[in-house]
Amino acid sequence: MRLRVQITGFMIALLAFVLVTKTNAQEAKPTLRHGLSLFGNLKYKPGFKHFDYVNPNAPKGGLLRLSALGTYDNLNPFIVKGRAAAGSGLIYDQLLTSSADEPGSQYGLLAEAVSYPADYSSATYRLRKQARWHDGKPVTPEDVIFSLGTLKKSHPFYAQYYANIVSAKKTGANEVTFSFNQKGNRELPLIAGELNILPKHYWEGTDEKGKKREFSATTLTPPLGSGPYKISEVKPGRSISYERVKDYWAKDLPVAIGRNNFGTIRYEYFRDGTITLEAFKGNQFDVRFENSAKNWATAYKVKSVSDGLIIRKVFETKTAAGMQGFAFNTRRSKFTDRRVRRAFSLAFDFDWANKNLFFGQYTRTNSYFARSELASTGLPKGQELAILNEVKDGVPPEVFTNVYSNPSHDGQRAIRANLRAARKLLDAAGWKADKGVLKNTKTGEVMKVEFLLVSPDFERVVLPYIKSLKRLGIQANVRTVDVSQYQNRLDSFDFDVIVNTWGQSLSPGNEQRGYWGSISTNRKGSRNYIGVKDKAIDKLIDKVIFAKNRAGLVAATRALDRVLLWHHFVVPQWHTKGIRSARWDRFGLPNTQPGYNIGFPDLWWFDEAKAKRLEK
Repeated sequence: MRLRVQITGFMIALLAFVLVTKTNAQEAKPTLRHGLSLFGNLKYKPGFKHFDYVNPNAPKGGLLRLSALGTYDNLNPFIVKGRAAAGSGLIYDQLLTSSADEPGSQYGLLAEAVSYPADYSSATYRLRKQARWHDGKPVTPEDVIFSLGTLKKSHPFYAQYYANIVSAKKTGANEVTFSFNQKGNRELPLIAGELNILPKHYWEGTDEKGKKREFSATTLTPPLGSGPYKISEVKPGRSISYERVKDYWAKDLPVAIGRNNFGTIRYEYFRDGTITLEAFKGNQFDVRFENSAKNWATAYKVKSVSDGLIIRKVFETKTAAGMQGFAFNTRRSKFTDRRVRRAFSLAFDFDWANKNLFFGQYTRTNSYFARSELASTGLPKGQELAILNEVKDGVPPEVFTNVYSNPSHDGQRAIRANLRAARKLLDAAGWKADKGVLKNTKTGEVMKVEFLLVSPDFERVVLPYIKSLKRLGIQANVRTVDVSQYQNRLDSFDFDVIVNTWGQSLSPGNEQRGYWGSISTNRKGSRNYIGVKDKAIDKLIDKVIFAKNRAGLVAATRALDRVLLWHHFVVPQWHTKGIRSARWDRFGLPNTQPGYNIGFPDLWWFDEAKAKRLEK
């Protein structure tokens, strides 16, 4: 009896252990999801029919003509070499696709499901069995693995952006698992989902002449893709055309219904902005997004507009405006002192430019996350202050004591006061005027600055600025180059000052390392144009990336914004409240505009009735 009791007790204990272990295993097993959200719940539940903002009955077909500047010599947009053709990403699909009416959310495209463990150390994607390349072959886990390795080797941007994805392995017949070298980074599963998937069999194969293809080499042979469009006509220097894939494998998926409606999308190439504008008014292409305040105010007073043939509209969205500014290359010794950079800011008269050049259309930008809740305001407090206190010894002291503001130039008295303040800063930084020429008191170096531009339109902004800088003894000039030369000089950081824009989402993350992280400072082709290399900023970027909730993300982003501002890495410029557009009235638009994207050209369609009216 004793033996039976002992055995029974052992068996009960063993059974309890098995049940607990099984329960724990079940609880630990990651949940399969149809989409991912950085913070909060997904708007669209499993089995949704289509996005709310699309027209599910939008007609398919018709031609959309767009414009591009300069020329192109490459159809592979994922390498450093050459200049990629406009729209060349249209032929590719990603594992996930974004929703345009909620921030930081993505839903399955090539992947039908995704899962990740509680510590965010990996992400597993299950591919759709029906996913196909344009040659009819299936999209496989091997393609995903090939894509990650190839993209990281082929371009510094992808090497940095996917740096925390250390491997991709096939873990099932239709399944691939990404492993991360960090835990707790909520963004990494979504970043993995943004991977453009390339066909391994195509790039490891041979061309029609039997020559092995080289992914790192430029090409004018249309590559193989799996996306809604394929390249149909290539005319370097003139145009490139994309044809809608009628049997596109994903056309009936909820994430694709009502999208990709145009039968053909063609980009027409023009030599410069002036010619492009005249070509638009001459009906040589269909839609133009206007980035010139002067053109918006004066260039559209034509009969086609007054007759309603051309429709002008400002689209407003909930997205952050980001930062546009004169960006200093701090790799140059003359720009290493933030007092020098602040002096340049004091010399820029935005008030005059807005009144005389921009017709009062712009608002001065005072944040890297302007027009959003992520922008820093007032003095730091609460969670933001706590974050800044962790890096207190490594950030400008004004971060804690002063509210950042751009200098006002409203009136001659203010202008003179700003120039006096600029002279004091330059003197303190070891730069003094000698017979009207600013020189370094230790080295004798003359302060010479070149503004590198890609558009002649911006010269009218820079030339008055140069006159103001001359009053400080700074010798400045403008150099305007073509698109290819400009890109090459940016990639190699061969410039003094450029005009640059840093777009921002409402859920910032890993891209901040590419903008101002030390990891990207000297990496050729990176977007750290300023050359930021700062331990405190690196820590703040990590705070943004590893935020555990929305409140933490907002606080960390505001802290980062505040520190970037007080370093005076840029002379902030301006932003508008919306996106200025002009279009020939031959298109249909959804009744509901998504809040975080204007949906062009993704959601628009060709309207035959309107097009016929234009032909009369």
